[in-house]
This record gives sequence, C-alpha cells and structure tokens, in this order.
Amino acid sequence: MSETGARFAQVGTIPLWVKVVVVLCAVLTGMGAVIALVQPAMLLQPHAEITDSVKTYAGYLTARNLALALMLLALLIAGARRALGNLLAVVGLIQLFDCAVDCLEARWTIAPGVLLLGILFLAAASRLCGRLWRKEAWM
Repeated sequence: MSETGARFAQVGTIPLWVKVVVVLCAVLTGMGAVIALVQPAMLLQPHAEITDSVKTYAGYLTARNLALALMLLALLIAGARRALGNLLAVVGLIQLFDCAVDCLEARWTIAPGVLLLGILFLAAASRLCGRLWRKEAWM
C-alpha cells in the first residue's frame, strides 16, 4: 500500500472510543425518546399535571431524539466520519444547552452528568472532524 493509501486508511477508520461514545449517545438519546413517549410524567416535576401541552412537547421530544439516535447509528454504520462528527457536535451542543437549562432551573443533580456527556460528545466530534472552531471542520 502506498503512503497516501496508508494515510487514507488511517484517517478513514473511526477510533474505538469514538464508536463507544456514538453508541452511548444513541442509546441515551433513544432512551429519552422512549421515556418521552411512554412516560411523559418523567419530564415533569413530581405531582405536576399531565396536560395536552405536555403530551405535545413529549411527542416533539420523542421525534427529535429518535431521529438523532437513528442518524447517529446510521452514520456510524456507514462510516461517514465527517457527517458523524458534525452530528455529534450538534448533539454535544444540545447537551450543553440542556445543562444550562438544568442550572437555570436548579436541577443540580443531573447538570454535571449532562455537562460531562456534552463535553464527551464534542470531544468525539472534534476527533472525527478536527478542530470544530475552524471552517474546514464543517466542509
């Protein structure tokens, strides 16, 4: 194999730790979809009333999370490094925004875990795409 071919093969493979992060991300996101669909009361404070608005929100959350989880797995299976890295960056940013909301609403028990997941997803995205703050990572 030529030097160029060997370099392409090395760049083309997805590191094992990134694969584990993608599967973890897909599983957790998929679990969020199932929880929102099956038990929307878990999205609320204890003893809060389940209204039509809550059910609508839970439906949107289910659709969003299910689409993200399935696309993460599909891109991993396809070996689409750049697209997978970009989607991981989006999911990582969602986690960071979720962490900010958790802090604003004083959900201190889950905020550190959400923050850690966001950082982990962004680290995996950066590994696949290069430095995320550079234009080349997105093209």
